[in-house]
Amino acid sequence: MKLELRGITKRFGALTANDHIDLTVEPGEIHCLLGENGAGKSTLMNVLYGLYQADEGEILLDDVVQQFSGPGDAMNAGIGMVHQHFMLIPVFTVAENVMLGHEQTGFGGRLDVGAARKRVREISDRFGFDVDPDALVEDLPVGVQQRVEIIKALSRDAKVLVFDEPTAVLTPQETDELMEIMRQLKASGTAIVFITHKLREVREVADRITVVRLGKVVGEAEPTASNAELAALMVGRSVELTVQKEAPRLTSNALVVENLSVIDPRGQIVVDDVSFDVKGGEILAIAGVQGNGQTELTEALLGLQERVTGEVSLDGASLRGLSVRRILEAGVGFVPEDRKEDGLVGEFTIAENLMLDRAEGKPFVKAGTVQEKYLRDFATEKSREFDVRSQGIDTPVGRLSGGNQQKVVLARELSRELRLFVAAQPTRGIDVGSIEFVHKRIVATRDEGIPVIVVSTELDEVVALADRIAVMYRGGIVGIVPGNTPRDILGLMMAGEAPPADLHLSAATPADTEGIIA
Repeated sequence: MKLELRGITKRFGALTANDHIDLTVEPGEIHCLLGENGAGKSTLMNVLYGLYQADEGEILLDDVVQQFSGPGDAMNAGIGMVHQHFMLIPVFTVAENVMLGHEQTGFGGRLDVGAARKRVREISDRFGFDVDPDALVEDLPVGVQQRVEIIKALSRDAKVLVFDEPTAVLTPQETDELMEIMRQLKASGTAIVFITHKLREVREVADRITVVRLGKVVGEAEPTASNAELAALMVGRSVELTVQKEAPRLTSNALVVENLSVIDPRGQIVVDDVSFDVKGGEILAIAGVQGNGQTELTEALLGLQERVTGEVSLDGASLRGLSVRRILEAGVGFVPEDRKEDGLVGEFTIAENLMLDRAEGKPFVKAGTVQEKYLRDFATEKSREFDVRSQGIDTPVGRLSGGNQQKVVLARELSRELRLFVAAQPTRGIDVGSIEFVHKRIVATRDEGIPVIVVSTELDEVVALADRIAVMYRGGIVGIVPGNTPRDILGLMMAGEAPPADLHLSAATPADTEGIIA
């Protein structure tokens, strides 16, 4: 089935998320929609799937104009979507999830689960998915859960299949398996729209590439285009795609974590007996698929978790039991993974956000009064140093782009005298140009002799920045390995497999390692 979008425009108030976008996907073609977070890719696909109604433009299938009032109409027309966050009921079986919303009934009006089981087996055998129809979804690995999502779409005879950032929660091996599944679907005649911001995946699987920036199509490219060419289309300028860094100049252990465990409000152990150290002048990257305890670990280091056991010490002094304010005052800089929720106050100005956590005294406050001249001079200097692009330091930070918001967080945290820097998901949701800037600042902080922890689910980012890598799986650390450990070994570790006993690599990461967007 041929898909064609003509002049699709979608507005949210004054914001134009999609601006007269044209897109054609032929049967048996993998068409990649490439762009940074916020470029308008997912909005466009939500229009296609009937979740949003376009303000202008039309959708055609095999040259016939379609009118979708909701996802049910889109599915009935042959469009399926595999969402980034799976739409599955964990306590249901695979067969029950597949039939949900399209239930078949048998004698006496009873649900015909047997028909759903048969359909799951047919599709699974056809594409080699190896999915048990009677397995509970909550017991399946993430990669297999994604196959269930694909089976759901194919069970409804989808001829056009949309994959929305499908590798965000997958290990490298699971990503490779997904690429192979996409090729099989392509060979069967399915038209595939593949939404991503990762250049490595685009070049591996796409037949054609359409690049979207700020809601508009800015160009098309062939898979043979270089990473630099694709990145320039995404950002609008040339971008340095490598992280340049020298071998680390290490000092003594600065941060020591011993037997740290965290119990969540439900009584579940989410960080399980974790121990590691970080030396001055090195970057320890903590890798793993999202949801394996990384968030709770960083929150425990900052005093944000209540039920914690074990010990955390910085330069020989214990941080355990201290308040968040006391930990920050001890010289810990922290970039939270959700900057809007935990890192900034959107209604406050750039200047006001730059003095957060330091409003108790000098130099920003004296005798209970904010020192306006000092604050304005400081904010102006830091905005220039960190290239925060705005209409001025009085601009509410909520009006800035994601990349500029992240620069405000970095400017605040790195302008203090630090003894430890912790950055969680430091480049999530920002454009390629901002990623380049953030990486340079993280490396510069390490080169000042400060111990750095980077927590990232982006394996390319981990490999690019790390001097050593700690891989987390189900709350524990599978192993700590050198920064230049091969990706396939890291991928196996992210799935819970211990590193090879004979792994002997230099602790220094090559200077020209590709970064997050590779």
